[in-house]
Amino acid sequence: MKDVQKERPDNPLYIQKVGVKGISYPIVVSDKLKGRQDTVASINLYVDLPRVFKGTHMSRFIEVLNEHRDNIHIKNFEHILNEIRTALEAESAHMEVEFPYFIEKSAPVTGSVGLMEYRCRLMGMVGKRREFRVMVKVPVQTLCPCSKEISAYGAHNQRGLVTVEVCYERFFWIEDLIDLVERCASSPVYPILKRPDEKYVTEYAYEHPMFVEDVVRLAAASLSVKSEFSWFSVEAENYESIHNHSAYAYIESEGRG
Repeated sequence: MKDVQKERPDNPLYIQKVGVKGISYPIVVSDKLKGRQDTVASINLYVDLPRVFKGTHMSRFIEVLNEHRDNIHIKNFEHILNEIRTALEAESAHMEVEFPYFIEKSAPVTGSVGLMEYRCRLMGMVGKRREFRVMVKVPVQTLCPCSKEISAYGAHNQRGLVTVEVCYERFFWIEDLIDLVERCASSPVYPILKRPDEKYVTEYAYEHPMFVEDVVRLAAASLSVKSEFSWFSVEAENYESIHNHSAYAYIESEGRG
């Protein structure tokens, strides 16, 4: 059959990214405790397109994805991308995989167990340069140091969201990255809390007040000593409980992998 995609385009311009976007797909990811976890991802796949070709073969993206549906994780991201590049006869390939990741989490006093959801994204590219990144969104609790200092009793606290993104050079566990972030807040957020747990969490947060500035600085300091990361960024947003705005801070390392 005639291969229309191989024909010369009317406007012979180089395209940096062309492909398929928003594929809802069941995948298996690595789980530190259980070995594997089934989840559903939204996947984007792209390649570059030389100026001499009219289009790319979209079905080939899906074919490669089907071959690796049970083995998508940061260990074999580069292998998948190289297969895409070969299948599409491209110089560069890009992949973005966004999914909910669940960790079984126990309450600090009663040990009540529930599932905590974290939104994750794996991103990678190979070609003239190679880069692999992971992004995780971590819910946290913060308590305002200023409010604690000026109040006769109590202090306002709120739930926040910390988004950390890293360029990695070797394998690491998502669970360890989440744990690092949670240790930089006033308190973690839990899926289930009984009354003894609520008492513990509120009192613990009171003893560990944090501005958003404190959170991003502490997280950045913790990430900077991790040799597996060549670059990172940390973004914190507090959904303020007594203000009609959010508090926000962002920090990133100097070098990019």
